[in-house]
Amino acid sequence: MSRRRQVSEEEQALWRTVTRTVSPLRRHRKDAKPAADQAEPAPKPAKRAPSPAHPVAAIQKPAPKPKPKEPALAPLDRRSKQKLARGTQAIDARLDLHGRTQSEAHAALLRFLHRSQDKGAKTVLVITGKGGAGSGNERGVLKRQVPMWLALPEFRGLVVGFSDAAIGHGGEGALYVRVRRAK
Repeated sequence: MSRRRQVSEEEQALWRTVTRTVSPLRRHRKDAKPAADQAEPAPKPAKRAPSPAHPVAAIQKPAPKPKPKEPALAPLDRRSKQKLARGTQAIDARLDLHGRTQSEAHAALLRFLHRSQDKGAKTVLVITGKGGAGSGNERGVLKRQVPMWLALPEFRGLVVGFSDAAIGHGGEGALYVRVRRAK
């Protein structure tokens, strides 16, 4: 005997939303079988599709509004990068992702960028590390992943652009990230 798995609250809520959008099919009454003394009913004429002049009985929901496109990422210009490297432009906050798993680093980066945006930060430094003495193929996982994460739609509302940091701030193991102003 197999055990049935329990449906989670999230799955139940999803099912309720799906069933609200579905309308039942029309049920046709089954005609009684014609008796031997009754004549066969005449065949029904073929149904025509409703013409545009005749409104359809079912009310259709308006199409959802398309989401506004997220702005493209723009790398830091040379002048801004120089100012950051020389220390004439301040780095508003720093995040060190050393020693974190990918899921921990992703969540920490998202929280950090939200906080930085709320505080009005313009430029932040995200330290990923260059990839140390890990196993052969897994060197520098965060160094590769963080730029890909910053390009994801969930980060587009937070990030204007990013670029490798200057040697004094970590070089290839760190990124300057320009934070988008809060709306």
